[in-house]
Amino acid sequence: MKNAFLAAVLAYLATTAFAASVIEGRITSVRDADTIVVAGIPVRINGLDSVESGTPGFREAKLFAARLVRGKIVTCELNGERTFDRVVGTCFVDGKDYAEIIISNGHGLDCKRFSGGKYAKFETPKAKRNQVRAKYC
Repeated sequence: MKNAFLAAVLAYLATTAFAASVIEGRITSVRDADTIVVAGIPVRINGLDSVESGTPGFREAKLFAARLVRGKIVTCELNGERTFDRVVGTCFVDGKDYAEIIISNGHGLDCKRFSGGKYAKFETPKAKRNQVRAKYC
């Protein structure tokens, strides 16, 4: 009984530990342009739809993202949501919105369902033409 209670408490803490909080740190890896790992914590960038592995433009988008954050401290405002092994948030590099930078440089699209259309004005014609918007966006 005691072990079951402890397991329930630990599971609750694991799912709520990042709810509506801020994390800050160096990037430990870039999975793709819309998932970065900040101080060992995978963060899915809220409102950003970038090309997926195995699709045209993936390598360029990932390299652009890696160069953008290399050696920088990134601040992410988490919204309390999780997707797979990632927390979800809006991240800032040198005080600038990471998603805005990625989209305005042609490496992603606005995911209106999650951004409320916040990034649509930054979409480039090339990205609109070449990237398939994810079904969930």
